[in-house]
Amino acid sequence: MFSILFPGQGSQTIGMAKELFQNFSYVRDYFLNANEILNKNISKTIFDGPKEELDQTENTQPAIFLVSYSIFKVIEKETNFRLSEAKFFAGHSLGEYSALCCAESISFDQTIRLLKYRGEAMQNAFPAGEGGMVAILGESIDQIKRILKEKEDNLSCYIANDNSNGQIVISGKLKDLELFENELKKMKIKNVRLPVSAPFHCPLMINATKKMKTIIQETQFKNPIISIISNVTAKPLKDSEVIKKLLIEQIEKPVRWRESINNMINLGVKNFIEMGPGKVLSGLVKRIDRNVKLNQVNNLLDAKNLIND
Repeated sequence: MFSILFPGQGSQTIGMAKELFQNFSYVRDYFLNANEILNKNISKTIFDGPKEELDQTENTQPAIFLVSYSIFKVIEKETNFRLSEAKFFAGHSLGEYSALCCAESISFDQTIRLLKYRGEAMQNAFPAGEGGMVAILGESIDQIKRILKEKEDNLSCYIANDNSNGQIVISGKLKDLELFENELKKMKIKNVRLPVSAPFHCPLMINATKKMKTIIQETQFKNPIISIISNVTAKPLKDSEVIKKLLIEQIEKPVRWRESINNMINLGVKNFIEMGPGKVLSGLVKRIDRNVKLNQVNNLLDAKNLIND
């Protein structure tokens, strides 16, 4: 039994999916369609950079979706792998939109538009240079919750991602993050400042939530053909109205990735296939459970090597 995973921000690289673009006319059509919807040459940014431009949230989000969707469609059209046999689809943050599109809950055009607005809303939700994120390594989420609880009167820091065993990400205002980092240093807890422009997945994103709420509510969703694992609840979903509600909440709520993977494993999943740029999610899954089988599909050869068990 397998599940398909779709990556989020941080997985992007210059040149991703170029081989697929060069080999398949329908992939070229996806890219040209995205250029038109976004009213910018996102294809050129993906293939040629500069990296600073690709790394801007408003570009990263539709770009990663575009690559993940292209890979999914190449597997569907060029191989005998039976995607319809997947138990669940799951995506990390923006990857949840990729999962919903591939599960036919929303169309390609709708997804590009939603991620255009989402990327812009999240990038502009908080003053540039005043917020950020810190990855904490080697500690349990319960330990981090305890530290945050002790400091909550003085610091506005929040758990943003529960990624895996020993990898928790915190969001907050920069001045608060610096104080929190000093506390972690005193406790000899490893931490790394992440190269992001805003404090994602926390209450500081309230302005992005306000903007996305109307847009999501006005978008027509269908029930997905494959159950989606929600970032907010870490549980399977098939009700389009509940999906819409949780997508709105997702902007300010933490990504419960560790719980999502554990829940899928407990429901019988033994193989995870990461479909999109990079191997970030596979690395997280490996930290959560070393006994599961992992595949990454970045190119045509990876796609052709997929075999249904």
